[in-house]
Amino acid sequence: MVNLLLCGNKKVFDGALSQLISILNRTEEQINCYIFTMELTRVNPEYTQITDKQVEFLNEVVKQKSPKSNVKKVDVTNLYEKEFGNCKNETAYCTPYTLLRLLADLVPNIPEKILYLDIDIMVGGNLLELFNIDIEDYEYAAVKEKYGCWAIRPDYINAGMLLLNMKKIKQTKLLEKARNMIRERKLLFADQDALFWSTTKKKLLPRKYNEQSRFNNPKTIICHFCKRLLLFPYPHTENFKQWNIEEVHKILKCHYFDKDLEEYLKLKQEYEAKEKTKEYEIKI
Repeated sequence: MVNLLLCGNKKVFDGALSQLISILNRTEEQINCYIFTMELTRVNPEYTQITDKQVEFLNEVVKQKSPKSNVKKVDVTNLYEKEFGNCKNETAYCTPYTLLRLLADLVPNIPEKILYLDIDIMVGGNLLELFNIDIEDYEYAAVKEKYGCWAIRPDYINAGMLLLNMKKIKQTKLLEKARNMIRERKLLFADQDALFWSTTKKKLLPRKYNEQSRFNNPKTIICHFCKRLLLFPYPHTENFKQWNIEEVHKILKCHYFDKDLEEYLKLKQEYEAKEKTKEYEIKI
């Protein structure tokens, strides 16, 4: 079994659907997926939790591919408000939903070993290879951040992929320390900084487990469609996600996930058709 943790609001549906398709097309093992979500409209009217209908559809999709797999919604609104409500990092560079992974030790029945993935990730190989890495003596395993390991510290990590040892994390109080830091200090990269500076012991993994710029390597397990810094023809950033299919093809020159994305589009259309039918029935 691969235990998986995703976080986000209603808008992560496209990322979750495409990512889960890429996982189950390459991993025969049962997937046990948790989605942490919350309602935070007091900060932004668009910050609404992923809907029950969206999660139900995701669950149907994974079960069609792997009958024993499942997707579970976990509403952590109350936990978030208690730990982070109106904190200094609530309006950080990313949405407050990036902070939700820092609540994992407070949520009942979370497995002792769980893989956190950002929503803008596609899986290019058998996820079991990553999940089975031994982290018994570590709080987590991660990959160096492409730019941060040069600009901040040589061992600075990208928190988009975290293989978490929850037993060790509870012993060292890693997430508790990170939450305290989030509340007390304004941080440039909020959750990522808090995790890094609170770490007691981490395991650094090869880049193929969180590739942040090369998108067509068949040996890559985790392909992370995160923001990129480009110097030519002038300094600028690009931030195309896997569901931005036209840009993925034309600008990122990535075709490795074409079959997954074709399936994603078909299933998304199926979901939208169901929603329109239900809306029509309600109006009648």
